[in-house]
Amino acid sequence: MSDFVLTARTGLERILTPGVYGAAAAEPGLAIALRPDVALAMVMARKGKQPELEERVHSTFGLSLPATPRRVDNGVLSFIWAGPGRWLVATSAHESQTLERILRGELTNAASIVNQSDGRSVVRVRGAQARECLERNLPIDIDPRVFGPGHVALTLAGHINVHVWQLDATPTYEFAVPRSFTASFCRWLFAAGARYGYRIESA
Repeated sequence: MSDFVLTARTGLERILTPGVYGAAAAEPGLAIALRPDVALAMVMARKGKQPELEERVHSTFGLSLPATPRRVDNGVLSFIWAGPGRWLVATSAHESQTLERILRGELTNAASIVNQSDGRSVVRVRGAQARECLERNLPIDIDPRVFGPGHVALTLAGHINVHVWQLDATPTYEFAVPRSFTASFCRWLFAAGARYGYRIESA
């Protein structure tokens, strides 16, 4: 999984040491990985400009901006609902400055753009027991009948505000976490996953 790379920039190497932890199992129920390769930016519709913003996003990126807690993706970048008139844009195809430049160039005057790459970490959680683990520990309903691929939530992990979305039916989830709380979030996740066994992944 070459896109899961720990770098000196994260400052989390001692916490996210690759290996298998928690309950002894031939195949751990969860796999956890930091995603330092993901660039993030917040797109906020300017007053009275949301219809124009929606049109530009559709014409430029081929995506319909979600009006409800959903994630849309064109294979290069994704727009993730973050509240009324707000979307978190994520990509592993561009550096953060490039993403910001693209968004400002294409969406100027219709939206305000704020680079979020240095303010948030992205942590991926997947595996056969990932849903069961998170169901026990998140204060939201992620039953597959109501929360599946493409669904998004703004919620709490312990005391930490997180932005979570489901990528696929594996299931695979990604969490955007305030960078200063990433270590605390990881410890919360390790405690939640210990009963299932978890693998910390790297390149």
